[in-house]
Amino acid sequence: MEELQSPALKNPKRRQKSKPPIDFIKFVKENGQPYSEMLSIDLEEGDRAYFEWFLAAFLYSKPIREESATKTFRLFKKYGLTDPESLLKAGWDRIVEVLDEGGYTRYDFSTADRLIEICNTLLKEYDGSLSTLHEVADDSKDLEDRLKSLGKGIGPVTVSVFLRDMRKVWKKVDPQPTPRVMEAMRTLKISDLDEFARDFNLDRVELETALHRYSRFTRGDNKY
Repeated sequence: MEELQSPALKNPKRRQKSKPPIDFIKFVKENGQPYSEMLSIDLEEGDRAYFEWFLAAFLYSKPIREESATKTFRLFKKYGLTDPESLLKAGWDRIVEVLDEGGYTRYDFSTADRLIEICNTLLKEYDGSLSTLHEVADDSKDLEDRLKSLGKGIGPVTVSVFLRDMRKVWKKVDPQPTPRVMEAMRTLKISDLDEFARDFNLDRVELETALHRYSRFTRGDNKY
């Protein structure tokens, strides 16, 4: 994953600006809703919700319009295809149909291949449970490696997007921000997300989510 750094980011000991732009603090409060919440996924509900969010994060991390990824996830939800067993039972052809309906025409075959592989690996290695995967991970690095090893197509961005929201429910979570978030950090001279959140009484997950949306807004980019 490309690292986007400013002078402030290259020196982690350098202190944040004492006063961030007031408009940005307001932007965080108005635009920091985690994507899992936006999709009505309650991560407090446990394993089934974890996989729903993992599926959504996997869709969001592809080079496609964010709106198409959101629509596609909601279609999987509508058709009851948001757990490994249901996806495997539905089969490759049905998954492709849902992807096409959501707007994944360019990536339908490869995405279906990868979803089938991920579901099979998760069932074989962890009895279909992301909670088990988290429990057996030694630390945050091992957790990320185990997620990536579930199948092709799970790279740093997918892992970072998924684990960003999972901070609220899992302890072994400390992913690198996505390139988008790093770009926004550079623009706003933010060197440390945890420190910035503490200094200005912001929720860590909401801050990172708002930075993602800030990057989309400033670049006028429709992709996630």
